[in-house]
Amino acid sequence: MKIDVIRKLPEHLDTIVVLHHENEPLPVLDFMPEELQTAIETFIKAEELSFEYGKINNFHHIGQKYNTRIILCGAGDPGQLSMDKLRRLFANCVRLASKLKTRSIYLFMGFLPSLNDVAFGHALSEAVLLAVYTFDKYLSEKKNGVIESLHYVLNNKNTRHINRGILEGRIYAETTMLARDLVNEPANVINPDTLAETAKKAALQYGFSIEIISMDKLKRIKMDAFLAVGRGSKYEPKLIIMRYLGNPDGKKETIGLIGKGLTYDSGGYCIKTPQGMVNMKNDMGGSAAVIGAMSAIATLRLKVNVIGIVAACENMISGEAYRPGDILRSMSGKTIEVINTDAEGRLTLIDAIHYAIERERVDRVLDIATLTGAAVAALGPQFSAVLTNNEAWLQQLRTASDFTGELIWEMPAHEEYKEMLKSEIADLKNVGGATAGCITAGLFIKEFVADKPWLHIDIAGTALKEKEAGIYSYGATGVGVRLLTSLLREME
Repeated sequence: MKIDVIRKLPEHLDTIVVLHHENEPLPVLDFMPEELQTAIETFIKAEELSFEYGKINNFHHIGQKYNTRIILCGAGDPGQLSMDKLRRLFANCVRLASKLKTRSIYLFMGFLPSLNDVAFGHALSEAVLLAVYTFDKYLSEKKNGVIESLHYVLNNKNTRHINRGILEGRIYAETTMLARDLVNEPANVINPDTLAETAKKAALQYGFSIEIISMDKLKRIKMDAFLAVGRGSKYEPKLIIMRYLGNPDGKKETIGLIGKGLTYDSGGYCIKTPQGMVNMKNDMGGSAAVIGAMSAIATLRLKVNVIGIVAACENMISGEAYRPGDILRSMSGKTIEVINTDAEGRLTLIDAIHYAIERERVDRVLDIATLTGAAVAALGPQFSAVLTNNEAWLQQLRTASDFTGELIWEMPAHEEYKEMLKSEIADLKNVGGATAGCITAGLFIKEFVADKPWLHIDIAGTALKEKEAGIYSYGATGVGVRLLTSLLREME
């Protein structure tokens, strides 16, 4: 889809979008044909429109020269118009235009937004591309029309900064859509083998290096906690290691991004309910976020050193599957009493984290995972839960969250919770009990980070949407790609 800035209109205008705030009447819009300006003003007066935030109206104008669909969108109080609010407005307008079978959109702004040009262009292209995303490859009939272009009509000779923002927003959106596609694909398509192959293709396309470690070496280096989770599947586990060294000669730290890569989670012998298994294709949402973020930072050529690691496997049931009551030895040497085979993601993450610290020599660890139903119970589908041992790094993540609109909420990581993970016969239990599940899962992982600065992001509630809203379509959100990319930009 083409997104650009123009100062001259064609003779035929398919669909016009006008965005204005509620404090003043709509001004005479630059380059707007007089016939359409009059039609808009007449409609506003007849409908008594006030342009309150999020209110969208549309009408079809058939006049002497123009046969045009016009969409009017309210921005509310311009002083309250954040980047995320603007992103949602663009997304909702474009989604409506798509349902109206629009091919080309011409965007007019009735006021100057307070955002700088780069941020405005970023929000525009990111919102437009993410809003029109649909995962419809398995549908015989497509849901919406295909928008070919969006043109921002602007009376400004210098468009360099807006165009830069449009390009950056496109990178954010396209890598997020890569993650969405991975999560939306069913488990009969995405398994440890095909996830590894997709990561290889992304490495080739976006410009980072990759290494895949298979079963024999995983056994030799004793990643036994990870291997135990994958034993019940016919697909062998794969350790996917992605490397991007944007500042190899500097003194910058190396950041380890660890993504949970359960391509399907049945729960193992602690089997989930049928309804609980329906969306378990999304249990590799953390790995999709890491693959997408690695693709974005390589494209943006950020001056950071990042190692992305995914321990990819399936948690299935067979005569080889691990059981409740088993004791596993992790790669770090710590032993774990298995209380629940459905608490499997943390077992894969701890071996991947230990590998990142010991073999890749990372200085910081960030893990991202669809980890616990407790995170969903605590925060619902709007916020991702975060635990940390480093408040300064968390503050950088908050800044990234403000930029992307991917909301986070810090959970307590007090030492008292660790008592819940104590085992009588091993170093740790893999679950802490019926309460505080999001917190104890995070603290279980914390035991393996070797006191490195650490962030844990639980995206169990935010990885999927049950209905479209704003930049999100039904299904996978691609959560984490934009957040991690923005965090790494903060750290440049």
